[in-house]
Amino acid sequence: MKIAIYPGSFDPMTYGHLDIIHRAASIFDELTVGVLNNKEKTPLFSVEERVKILQEATKDLPNVKVEAFSGLLIDYAKTKDIHVSVRGLRAITDFEYELQIAQTNKLLSGGSLDTIFLTTSLEYAYLSSSSVKEIASFNGDISKCVPPFVAKLVYQKYGHIK
Repeated sequence: MKIAIYPGSFDPMTYGHLDIIHRAASIFDELTVGVLNNKEKTPLFSVEERVKILQEATKDLPNVKVEAFSGLLIDYAKTKDIHVSVRGLRAITDFEYELQIAQTNKLLSGGSLDTIFLTTSLEYAYLSSSSVKEIASFNGDISKCVPPFVAKLVYQKYGHIK
């Protein structure tokens, strides 16, 4: 069975994330979307909220499960017997950063965790969770960035009712 993990903070989940999830789910028998609980950051959504959002967004994908994790990806992957990490690339600047992480994970895992890169579809190449949060904080239109139910939740976090 081919199993992979797509790790990230997903704060908030965007159409770009969904693009990678759908495409990875078609490649692997089982895909775990790993929602990182990073205690060093102050996310817009709690890890529990992000897990629920992703579960709702992926409910039509029977081979996708969503789980929260803390700590190093290599440790979490080892406990789940996962040997492939999926990462999305929007631009060349993403590649430099992601390559460094992939090489570090490969080294620290003793060679047991490989990384596969999927380039984001062009219509989502501009998207980032940071830009979605910035636009929403000024009550801007994020309807092309996230599903409607996610937009509603994001606006609520900023005190905007849409």
